Amino acid sequence: MTGEESLRPQSLMLTFLGDQVLGRDVCVYSGSVIDVFARAGIGEQATRSTLTRMVGRDLLRRQREGRRMYFGLTERSAAVLRDGERRIWQTGAVNRHWDGTWTLLGFSLPESWQRQRHDLRSQLTWSGFGPLFNGLWIAPGEVDVSALVAELGLSAHVKVFRAHADTGMDIGQMIEETWELSDLAGLYEGFVRRWQPWEDDLPDADDALVLRLRLQTEWLRIVRRDPRLPVRHLPDDWPADQAEKTFRSVHDRLSPLARDASERLLDLVPARPQA
Repeated sequence: MTGEESLRPQSLMLTFLGDQVLGRDVCVYSGSVIDVFARAGIGEQATRSTLTRMVGRDLLRRQREGRRMYFGLTERSAAVLRDGERRIWQTGAVNRHWDGTWTLLGFSLPESWQRQRHDLRSQLTWSGFGPLFNGLWIAPGEVDVSALVAELGLSAHVKVFRAHADTGMDIGQMIEETWELSDLAGLYEGFVRRWQPWEDDLPDADDALVLRLRLQTEWLRIVRRDPRLPVRHLPDDWPADQAEKTFRSVHDRLSPLARDASERLLDLVPARPQA
């Protein structure tokens, strides 16, 4: 399954909202969303159920205008989308400015707490940590995990430290033993293979909007999986830089056509204050 085919409707929906709604204080007509998603190969029923689920998860709010239903952002979805914007446009995929700091997190949980252990490991992986040893995880830079740990109810079982490696330690080898670099490199290389052709080709205007949604959704999914390890300790042929150049080049190429398409295809209204 290619990166494009495996994108979930909710991931595409969040990209669409970040693209068209975030920061504009507007709501978008459900029919417009259905039309755009149909062009992405997602059926009306799947799009409607995605909108309904996102309302239930406080990621969208409804606003009725006459006989039409419009959807706008909530505080929660706006925060998620702003974080995505930062990851794409500010943080970036290549960590060139690491100051040598690591965050170390140690935990000791009762043997019977298998679910809690699984949840903690999943959240740590999402936050850029890798398992240095069984109960000791490490991430580059200063990572604040206090809210994450508190939400899981594990504050009493977790200890967090900032640290620097001892002189002479082979950081590159430690990184290779702690993170699955080949998997991450494969994601970047696959991204370049799929998207580099669009640096030279131009799609139809309406297709450009959907292509840009897919491009951003796939790119964000990859960079969110990347712990942003210091590039000076990664292999010389690390593919993140080339992938990021491809992303920005294709995004710039698609954007004028995508903007034209969105102006034609989308029905937007001002967002009213929520009761």
